[in-house]
Amino acid sequence: MKVLHEVERGHLTQKQAGVQLKLSERWVRDLVKRLGKEGDGGILHRLRGRASKRRIAEAVREKVVRLVKREYRDFGPTLATEYLAEKHQVKMSRETLRKLLMEAGVWKRRRVEEVHVWRARRAGWGELGQWDSSDHDWLEGRGPRLWLVAMIDDATSRALARFAEHDTTEENFRLLWKYLERWGRPLEFYTDKDSMFTVNRPLREAEDEAWPEALTQIGRALRELRIGWGPAHSPQAKGRVERFFGTAQDRLVKGMRKAGVQTLEEANRYLELEYLPQWSRRFTIEPANPTDAHRPLAAEHVLAAILSHVEDRVVANDYTIRYNNKQHQITRADIRPGLRGATVRVEERLDQTVWVRFRERYLTVRVCASQSKAPVPAPVPKLRPSSPAQPESTWMKGFSLRSSPPLWKIIQEERGTQGLGGGTGEARGGR
Repeated sequence: MKVLHEVERGHLTQKQAGVQLKLSERWVRDLVKRLGKEGDGGILHRLRGRASKRRIAEAVREKVVRLVKREYRDFGPTLATEYLAEKHQVKMSRETLRKLLMEAGVWKRRRVEEVHVWRARRAGWGELGQWDSSDHDWLEGRGPRLWLVAMIDDATSRALARFAEHDTTEENFRLLWKYLERWGRPLEFYTDKDSMFTVNRPLREAEDEAWPEALTQIGRALRELRIGWGPAHSPQAKGRVERFFGTAQDRLVKGMRKAGVQTLEEANRYLELEYLPQWSRRFTIEPANPTDAHRPLAAEHVLAAILSHVEDRVVANDYTIRYNNKQHQITRADIRPGLRGATVRVEERLDQTVWVRFRERYLTVRVCASQSKAPVPAPVPKLRPSSPAQPESTWMKGFSLRSSPPLWKIIQEERGTQGLGGGTGEARGGR
């Protein structure tokens, strides 16, 4: 308005006004004419207050609100838009649907929190993978409580996941096996400090105090595969996989609800065939560096042996080892020099079979039959030993207080025998 008034007064040319208003010179000339005829209201748009020709029909708007209230009440506008287009052939932008739901009181405006970008993504696919598990009521009470074990690439957000009834080393090994066979060995994995990934020790009394190296089964497997590992010191540090779980707890839970998933097998089937392809189409990006950093598995990387529970055992003199409270006998054909007293590697694989390796060769073993233990006899009560019989003593034999003379008489007789005095009275007087 100020610029157009300057043109009317002759302080600005129409060309100069067009540069300031980013309008054509012709349109500035028309606006100046409107100001002269209609006053300041002449600059208002002629379509103001009129309904748009591209406005969605009222019947469609009512149908959409009715569908969301009936079937997608707890869905967000973005997810509800996708389901309306796929299931009901109603195409609508998420912002339009958000406005409709807010007008109907189904959706409330949410305050958008500031997003802090702590670090940039890795440049190439396979440079870093984040690995974690999420405990959630994924089936909403329709089946067992499950864990979702997931891996996500830091550069592209490509994800791989599987459901399990428990968050164990074996279940994480199964996901790692699937990852390695599909894409190869990444350079590094980033996890939390769970006891499956690292041995948690007490605080050191001194900074230079040495600890003997100790690896978990997953840590040992990653070292044998030449894959690096790094710990996250907070949940925010592994935010990419945490956001993957947050999205899954919304989209995956509602998708399985609509599909009627009730078992572990059905959940993994839906995850593999429906949700992960949707995630790849919707949320993955292209890496800054197109080079794939994954390395292929080499001949020495036998996944069945590496991804197993491994312990060391010492061979006894009778060529047996004890593992899992069972005695295993090495067959005669595999006995060789240096085996007795040697340390062997025992592998309990994911199929529950036990393999024993000595140096670079596997030995054939069989479980020894358990010997029935002889019944333990009942304890005999111990009797108190009697003292041995002593020979009879002749001391004071036949002595009796009643038959013996009085003591004063015995003393008098002894004195008389020794010549100490004559009669009794004389003796008393002499004393």
